[in-house]
Amino acid sequence: MKMISVSIGLLWIALQLTGCHTMQGLGKDIESGGKAIEKSAQ
Repeated sequence: MKMISVSIGLLWIALQLTGCHTMQGLGKDIESGGKAIEKSAQ
Protein backbone atom coordinates (compact mmCIF):
# COMPACT_ATOMS: atom_id res chain seq x y z
CA MET A 1 0.00 0.00 0.00
CA LYS A 2 2.86 2.38 0.80
CA MET A 3 4.41 1.77 -2.64
CA ILE A 4 1.14 2.73 -4.35
CA SER A 5 0.98 5.97 -2.36
CA VAL A 6 4.56 6.83 -3.29
CA SER A 7 3.89 6.04 -6.96
CA ILE A 8 0.79 8.22 -7.01
CA GLY A 9 2.69 11.03 -5.30
CA LEU A 10 5.53 10.90 -7.82
CA LEU A 11 3.08 10.80 -10.72
CA TRP A 12 1.24 13.84 -9.32
CA ILE A 13 4.51 15.78 -8.96
CA ALA A 14 5.55 14.88 -12.51
CA LEU A 15 2.20 16.04 -13.89
CA GLN A 16 2.43 19.32 -11.97
CA LEU A 17 5.92 20.03 -13.30
CA THR A 18 5.03 19.27 -16.92
CA GLY A 19 1.83 21.29 -16.62
CA CYS A 20 3.82 24.29 -15.41
CA HIS A 21 6.19 24.13 -18.37
CA THR A 22 3.29 23.64 -20.77
CA MET A 23 1.50 26.73 -19.47
CA GLN A 24 4.73 28.73 -19.66
CA GLY A 25 5.17 27.69 -23.30
CA LEU A 26 1.55 28.52 -24.05
CA GLY A 27 2.03 31.98 -22.57
CA LYS A 28 5.06 32.59 -24.79
CA ASP A 29 3.12 31.44 -27.87
CA ILE A 30 0.22 33.76 -27.09
CA GLU A 31 2.61 36.64 -26.44
CA SER A 32 4.42 36.15 -29.76
CA GLY A 33 1.07 35.90 -31.56
CA GLY A 34 -0.03 39.17 -29.98
CA LYS A 35 3.19 40.88 -31.02
CA ALA A 36 2.73 39.69 -34.60
CA ILE A 37 -0.82 41.08 -34.70
CA GLU A 38 0.35 44.35 -33.19
CA LYS A 39 3.16 44.62 -35.75
CA SER A 40 0.82 43.97 -38.68
CA ALA A 41 -1.64 46.60 -37.39
CA GLN A 42 0.99 49.35 -37.50
